Amino acid sequence: MQFAQKNFHKKLLGKVGEKSAAKFLKKQGFNILEQNYKNPFGEIDIIARDGEYTVFVEVKTRLSDAFGAPCEAVDYRKRKKYERIAQGYIVSRGISDSAVRFDVIEIENGKINHIKDAFSV
Repeated sequence: MQFAQKNFHKKLLGKVGEKSAAKFLKKQGFNILEQNYKNPFGEIDIIARDGEYTVFVEVKTRLSDAFGAPCEAVDYRKRKKYERIAQGYIVSRGISDSAVRFDVIEIENGKINHIKDAFSV
């Protein structure tokens, strides 16, 4: 019971963070194309346009830094996964000539930190 409740709160926190991140990006002039985009390779939180870039955004929300900075959760394995998701999206949309960027948005205690070009693949 306790595990299910903890998992529910974690998912709820993540959804609230993703909503805040999308709102933040819109205010920054990004055009949100997809939220919670899924393909056979996995899921990415937000796909947006920022000028010439198609931007794949991973949102990491935390209540504290007890387990490290939120962006530290985007490790090598996850980066490779996001690359495959992005490739699938690009092929499915026929936009192979688009410039691509991977951003991470950290949300900790309500404060947003947008890390543009957080990693490359």
